[in-house]
Amino acid sequence: MSGWSAVPPGWELATARFIARPNRFVVHAVLEQGAEVRAFLPNPGRLRELLLPDAALTLARPRGARSETRTTEWTVAAAERDGEPVLLHTHWNNRVARYLLDNRMVPGLETFRVEREEVRRGNSRFDFLLRGPEGALLLEVKSCTLFESGVALFPDAPTERGRRHVDELREAAETGDAAAVLILAHASRVRMFAPDYHTDPLFAEALCRAREYIRVIPLRVGWRAGLTLKGRPELLPVPWDTVERENRDGGVYVMGFHLKAPRTLTVGGLGTHRFEAGHYLYVGSAARGLDGRIRRHIARRKRFHWHVDWLRSAADGVRAWPIRTSARVECAMTQSLAEYLPAAVDGFGSSDCACAAHLFYSRSDPEREPWFHGWLGAWRTRALRESDRFCHFGNNES
Repeated sequence: MSGWSAVPPGWELATARFIARPNRFVVHAVLEQGAEVRAFLPNPGRLRELLLPDAALTLARPRGARSETRTTEWTVAAAERDGEPVLLHTHWNNRVARYLLDNRMVPGLETFRVEREEVRRGNSRFDFLLRGPEGALLLEVKSCTLFESGVALFPDAPTERGRRHVDELREAAETGDAAAVLILAHASRVRMFAPDYHTDPLFAEALCRAREYIRVIPLRVGWRAGLTLKGRPELLPVPWDTVERENRDGGVYVMGFHLKAPRTLTVGGLGTHRFEAGHYLYVGSAARGLDGRIRRHIARRKRFHWHVDWLRSAADGVRAWPIRTSARVECAMTQSLAEYLPAAVDGFGSSDCACAAHLFYSRSDPEREPWFHGWLGAWRTRALRESDRFCHFGNNES
């Protein structure tokens, strides 16, 4: 079991260092020997906390003659995090699922066998049709590669396709067919799973609604170098009550602004200030209408009201990270961010609290730094981790 490899027969592996990702499906990397290569990335996720500068990658290619239909010789198979490879190849994810199913290593599905792969039903195609003592079961498999503070989260980007799969499995179950979602979390150190309601609240809502009808099976799968299986996969608990409580259109947000050149701006009642070229992080909150507040801050044309509106008008780029929460943590987040970055302008965004400022400056892009993902992830998983002892495994099993 522990020696089984996710790598298909006839493929060879190589280690490399990440350089850039010019588009969703291409990565630039440097092999150990020093050669720079382009590699196909069979994973459309954001992967921003994994594909950091100089991140260790596992590349793969078929042995023998190069395919005439491919423009890249190499394929990205995994990225290293916390000293372990994280499987990124979504097609190999189904290979892993098939191995676990065939060897009765998926809790709750030990009595089922694979009857068919790539099963069409309605407007979707599902990964497996299983057959067991109770009859047939439709199974969809998801690959989870986002992990923060011991919590496995899926998805790492909005997925309308994933939500449709969940909804159609639920509809199938409502008409009498058995169905399940198997979520493979490719990290050995995570201790719970949750749908990432910060990133995709609609998917999280769909999964919470569906769990009354279908089996939700989050499984921890660890890997060694060479992508050999590490130990036996284990079922992860899910804090369903916390997810349903916290998945709301309210909470805290972090805005990122980029200035390519210095600018001197008049910021409402704060007066005129010089903003150096670089990156700025702003922490704000919206008890209600979080998504609408973020959309307003991103928009250029509007009536200026908040300090951040003046900065947005001059910014060359803008990003946003919502943290959906029922807790009032805006100032606590601001104070913790001050441990990493200096305040940019005294009083910016803090006219109604005791904080020195809610705007911080960084010469480099924080999203390219490991500390930022750890800081953001810790706040995004705070409520989930606090509910650890109230978790349930899979659906409603205690």
